[in-house]
Amino acid sequence: MSEKKLKPLHSWLIFGGSMVVVFVLGLVVSALMERRAEVASIFNNRKNPMQGIVAQNQKFKSDFPREYETWKATEETDFRSKYMSSDIQDVLEERPNMVVLWAGYAFSWDYNSPRGHFHALEGHREILRTGFPTELYDGSNQSGTCWTCKGPDVPRLMEEVGPAEFYKANWAKWGADVVNPIGCSDCHDSETMDLHISRPALREAFASMGKDVDKATHNEMRSLVCAQCHVEYYFHDYPETPEKDQYLTFPWKYGLTLEDAEKYYDEMGYADYIHALSKAPILKAQHPGYETSLQGIHGQRGVTCADCHMPYVADGGVKYSDHHIQSPLAKMDRTCLVCHRESEETLRQNVYERQEKCLEVRDQLEDILAKAHIEAKFAWDQGATEAEMKDALQDIRKSQWRWDYAVASHRASFHAPQEVLRLMGKGVTYAQEARLKIAKVLARHGFTGDVPMPDISTKAKAQAYIGLDMAAMESKKTAFMESIVPQWLSMAKENGKLLDY
Repeated sequence: MSEKKLKPLHSWLIFGGSMVVVFVLGLVVSALMERRAEVASIFNNRKNPMQGIVAQNQKFKSDFPREYETWKATEETDFRSKYMSSDIQDVLEERPNMVVLWAGYAFSWDYNSPRGHFHALEGHREILRTGFPTELYDGSNQSGTCWTCKGPDVPRLMEEVGPAEFYKANWAKWGADVVNPIGCSDCHDSETMDLHISRPALREAFASMGKDVDKATHNEMRSLVCAQCHVEYYFHDYPETPEKDQYLTFPWKYGLTLEDAEKYYDEMGYADYIHALSKAPILKAQHPGYETSLQGIHGQRGVTCADCHMPYVADGGVKYSDHHIQSPLAKMDRTCLVCHRESEETLRQNVYERQEKCLEVRDQLEDILAKAHIEAKFAWDQGATEAEMKDALQDIRKSQWRWDYAVASHRASFHAPQEVLRLMGKGVTYAQEARLKIAKVLARHGFTGDVPMPDISTKAKAQAYIGLDMAAMESKKTAFMESIVPQWLSMAKENGKLLDY
């Protein structure tokens, strides 16, 4: 074929290809416009327009049925992965060393794996750690601060009475007020449905770093609404202003790493509790999931919490976020496989491999650290002095802070496995150094043998060893659940604060 004949053919091919591209782009634009039109129609024709904090999640159902129904699916507890599920798991039963690590603190009473957001309130009431009030508005061993992340009634109450008043109140005081589980107004402005910050602690934490959270991008907000609760925090008392006692505070002044928080706490001389066995001043990590996720590759690349835990769904002409917040492994076709090209099974095994490597070190650290606490108690019993024990107790503090920070961070073994291994590796070093120092103290007091170890092979045995009367506490909790809680819920329904689902 001659060159003259080829040129017209090429021209027609180029023209045809261009037309196909234009046609496809037209379809895409048309689909986008239709989606935008339908979304706009939803907002312009809301049946139930609202303003302010609307705590009753059911009120959003008529205008946002897709989001509502997927949110309500967080009630489900049937998901299972290799190491975790969406149902309650008794972690202390699985890992009784943890009872010893938390001796002197309420987490040694019970510690369960989390369920979905729908169960946040019932789990909070049922857990032994919140105590067993004998009266409607009094008798709790916890402060009102403990309710902070349990539902949209909290920002409503904070607007009514102020954050400081909310925090310092007795826990039982808010029992008939905080009755709606984590839901819409926790993360959304009820009028515009824009993502918003409903908890002052996050706003104050940003300010402590010299930052303005209101300047966050929409993409950043897709993680920051989660960061209101999935973070490290403590309850700060202000001696100069007692009206701000038990004030919820994030230790972010110096940054968002473990070392940054440690520097903050060390400067204050702060400890969550003094360990009942070792007498070490312990920092209890809460659940710094946001902070640790920033240390992992997904966080570093700008992947948000919502990208993996609330993937987009297309229904007709509407694209919306799936509010059934759960493990990405439950819906890998809409989470992992959006970016990755490997098979589901390959990616799942990649997750398990990272978890297994972290769990191996975790189990080792928990064993060593429990022994350090027991050996420290033995040293005290042999007549050790505070001066002799000071350095060893600081090593225990540093070790347990790294262990707790790593394991309490929800799913950190996947979010940032390299950071988890770094922290726990240093935790092993600190725990071993503590044990060596304790051995030297014992030698000075004439003991050079192996410290006798108690049988803590089960949760019950470990709890008995640290002196807990679990039967008495469980009996009191049952009485509280049968007498006080029904009154709270009845009052909330009578006042219109709680609706039937």
